[in-house]
Amino acid sequence: MPRLRFLLLVFSLTTVASLAFAGASAQSHRTSKSTHAPAHVMVAAEDVKWGPAPPALPAGAEVAVLDGDPSKAGSPFTIRIKFPDGYKVAPHWHPTDERVTVLEGSLGVGVGAKFDPAAGQVLSAGSYTAMPKGVRHFAWAVGATVLQVSATGPFAVTYVNKADDPRNAK
Repeated sequence: MPRLRFLLLVFSLTTVASLAFAGASAQSHRTSKSTHAPAHVMVAAEDVKWGPAPPALPAGAEVAVLDGDPSKAGSPFTIRIKFPDGYKVAPHWHPTDERVTVLEGSLGVGVGAKFDPAAGQVLSAGSYTAMPKGVRHFAWAVGATVLQVSATGPFAVTYVNKADDPRNAK
């Protein structure tokens, strides 16, 4: 059960990252201009193009699409998400599975419909989590944090409490 909880927490963070990119404009670095045929993709660290997070995420995050199109159904994609220290993502869920790797910093992840860091786990750089679709989870950054998220589109974020959705802010 502790391992499942850990995996759910990590998956939550990945989901948050994926959702952030889904709203961002997709910028894929491909060696081929074809959008229908698979292409060899190489993105050097210095060539990652960061932009603001989509409206589904609280202000302050940045995203970069490395490959694919997070908004397209059935399209595999990989994105990166930057969270500033203390960044929080309220309990939410995604319609697709997500896989998250912590590249820098630390990510706190918890499973459930209530934001409760004491019930979560902090994952350091190099950690990985996978979250099944529909699992309610939440996340927070401990220090400046960079995540890499891989999933299949469409990527979307649905908040457990509609009042937590930044798109509803006035």
